[in-house]
Amino acid sequence: MDNKTGLLLTLLLLLFGASGCVPSYLLTGGTPAVNPRTTSELDSGWVCANMKDAGSNGSDLSLTTHALRGWRPATVPGTVLTTLLNDSLIPDPFYGMNNEKIPDIYNTGRDYYTYWFVKDFHEAPPKEGEEVWLRFRGVNYGCDIYMNGHKVNPETHYGMYLRQTYNVTPYLSGDGDNRVAVIVYPPDPVGNPNGGQGGDGTIAHGVANQYVAGWDWIQPIRDRNTGIWDKVTLVRTGKVYIRYPHVITIVPGRRFPEGRQAPAIIRASMDVENPTNHEISGIATYTIGGNTISEEISISPKTTRKVQFADYALQNPRLWWPNGYGQQPLYDVIFRFEDGGKTLDQSEVTTGIREIDTRWNSHTRSREVHVNGQKIFIKGADWITSDAMLRFSPERYDAEIRFHRDMNVNLIRIWGGSLTERPEFYAACDKYGILVFQDFWMSGDCNGKWFDPKKKDDQWTRRKYPDDHALFLKSVADQVRMLRNHPSLAFYCGGNEIPPPQDILVAMQDSLLPSLDSTRYFFTYSNVDSMSYNDLGGNGDGVYHIEPVEYFWRHRSYPFNSEIGSVGMGDYQSLERFIPPQDLVIPDNNWMTLDSVWRYHKYLGYGNHIEAYGTPSDLREYAEDAQLVNYDQYRGLMEGHIDHMWDWYTGVIIWKTQNPWTALRGQMYDYYLDPNAGLYGLHHANEALHVMYDPLDGMITIANHTFSPYHDVMVQVKAFDIWGQDSTILQWIVEISPTSILKIYPVKKVLDKLFAERGGFLSMRLIDSSRKVLSDNLYWFPDSTGRYSGLQQMGKASMSAEAVRTGDGRIAVTLRNPSGGPIAFFNRISLVDSLTRKRILPVFYSDNYVSVLPGEEKTVYIDPSDVKKESESAEVSVKGWNVATQYLEIR
Repeated sequence: MDNKTGLLLTLLLLLFGASGCVPSYLLTGGTPAVNPRTTSELDSGWVCANMKDAGSNGSDLSLTTHALRGWRPATVPGTVLTTLLNDSLIPDPFYGMNNEKIPDIYNTGRDYYTYWFVKDFHEAPPKEGEEVWLRFRGVNYGCDIYMNGHKVNPETHYGMYLRQTYNVTPYLSGDGDNRVAVIVYPPDPVGNPNGGQGGDGTIAHGVANQYVAGWDWIQPIRDRNTGIWDKVTLVRTGKVYIRYPHVITIVPGRRFPEGRQAPAIIRASMDVENPTNHEISGIATYTIGGNTISEEISISPKTTRKVQFADYALQNPRLWWPNGYGQQPLYDVIFRFEDGGKTLDQSEVTTGIREIDTRWNSHTRSREVHVNGQKIFIKGADWITSDAMLRFSPERYDAEIRFHRDMNVNLIRIWGGSLTERPEFYAACDKYGILVFQDFWMSGDCNGKWFDPKKKDDQWTRRKYPDDHALFLKSVADQVRMLRNHPSLAFYCGGNEIPPPQDILVAMQDSLLPSLDSTRYFFTYSNVDSMSYNDLGGNGDGVYHIEPVEYFWRHRSYPFNSEIGSVGMGDYQSLERFIPPQDLVIPDNNWMTLDSVWRYHKYLGYGNHIEAYGTPSDLREYAEDAQLVNYDQYRGLMEGHIDHMWDWYTGVIIWKTQNPWTALRGQMYDYYLDPNAGLYGLHHANEALHVMYDPLDGMITIANHTFSPYHDVMVQVKAFDIWGQDSTILQWIVEISPTSILKIYPVKKVLDKLFAERGGFLSMRLIDSSRKVLSDNLYWFPDSTGRYSGLQQMGKASMSAEAVRTGDGRIAVTLRNPSGGPIAFFNRISLVDSLTRKRILPVFYSDNYVSVLPGEEKTVYIDPSDVKKESESAEVSVKGWNVATQYLEIR
């Protein structure tokens, strides 16, 4: 830095104070700084060969002059199995029994799935003062890397999650034509997929995902996800390299989403690497909300220096809130290092301003979550990963998290037998306001919590997994740095149902997490007493199967249950995507006589719950009846917990809401992103202001999750018989306190009498003084024998429907049910291809499986903004319990 620049910096700091906050236009001389960093993703043009067919070593294979005859196109990012599938060398392992046709690595040996991946690319030689870096965001499990005849990594890399960054400036060719060659080694051991949870457990010797050896919701992944499974990028910078930018936001006091905000404290830092042979001096800065904070530093040759900026008070910040509580504004934060007015490197992160903390609720004996000073009842969802073969995309992540937004959940827990989710997942959670509870890579099954005769090693041996504790800790540190700027990231967790080995745990608790990210609460494992005190016995989580709806109201569960779940099959159109025609039969409730394909895809039975609606004539009818059960089951599960909010519970997490494979349990949408009715049962149960019915005593109850009271709200409760005749049961005007439960009045005796013979419907609404409906909840009741005989006797509803494109690009589907007839019950709306009449996926609906009372209309909005182009020539289908299928032209 020259004397003139140093004098200017000194003057600016004197003018603007010790905080170092200088308007950005002054630091850049009134013109935007030029970002020297360019990033290119190496995501196409790869080829591959099995190690036995490659015919040479890495030094030779990485030369552009070396011919690659007979090599196949490779998918990068991707696994070996993904490449084989895309090259039509294996059948789709998600369809039918195809997975049984693919050789398993345990039987073939590791060499069968050990592959070379090679990529030719053009990169202009670096100019004076430029550096080029090669980055790998995920390789499973080991790899050696070569470029232009040179070995890039001095030692073999190990670890599925640990990122790699190499300065390849010396290895680039002078003519710009380059080649990188990577040999990828599978995990070792690969685990015996013997039907146990995680197979024989030995997959956990490594630091990698465990589900690949099979679980009770998935079959084994044959290559154990071997490959360059995440992004490969080339980064060109100036003379320095900014690493690990970090933004902490502190939001003092108790805040509300509306109005002007008191300041928030911004605490930022970054590491700056100097790879050159001489000292570099300059100005380190970051910019947020148009304000630039700076620090003058010097960096010795071949060293990395951490820059800790002075705290900065951001005025009137736009606060980030969880889904259902407020908006999710995001800030772009730009970190720079400048020398003599020239930017040597620049790195950008996107973050949100919020503060998350927890308190111990001594009444429930569980952890209570607070965001920006307000307590939040956790309505959570357990998540495995987006795709079992790691075929990720920002678009798929966005669709899946949007579905969770539509479920009105506010937290996703990432299960410990899977992976640390990708930045694109977190970006979607940032966008939609979903808090994230991130497990690290442990499970009670593989890591020794229980005796299991299917496991190769005893429990004490498994408690020492993984073999390389230092690699586990190094991987944790790296993943924390990768994810810690995301406002959605709320909690870290040592593992699923079991903590890491003691030496790993102590290091994480006492040094690693406090030094890298002290702002997130760390749960040692997913059902630890410090999260949810277990005075009931058992494992501290569950149940995992279908229950009568009354169960969730009657039985007191764990006060912050991290896993409680049930069924989740889709309708017929969903099933036929992955079940062969000959196996599209009504499933047997007896596991031993269940169709082999249904058993292979882990079908979780519905017991006698479907038969209560009548004996289905075929699978299509069976699957449609299952949607009634899905809706009622998940609505009841959440309502039963919400009814005891702050009394029995501080939160609950559903096991689980999605499948990364074509499984037949625990999901609100299938692998192909087609929702089932459970999604919309949750949509209603989890709404911010909700009226509900307690099936035990018939108590009408209101849940208010918001921070504001409600005044002059009418509670309107009506009973309908199967012919559409209504009776007003209750109509009160009430006041509702913030974040609370309000008990109104029990009506069970009245309903038992009305519904004894045929059952019926209960319509419950909250209506404000402007006559706006704030909550609308419809229950259907069986007769006194527990059968839905009335539904089976219902007449057809004369419902009409129309679909109209709106000015904002959505499709408004309006359903009208004339007076004098029955309720138009349980209508599914679908956007379909006009030729095949198959659903276009994914599509997002403001509501679905809707019912329309006699003399009323209801409008559902379809948002096609992210839908494929064929939506332009699509039509809308509507089909209900007592409404014939209609296909609507979109006007």
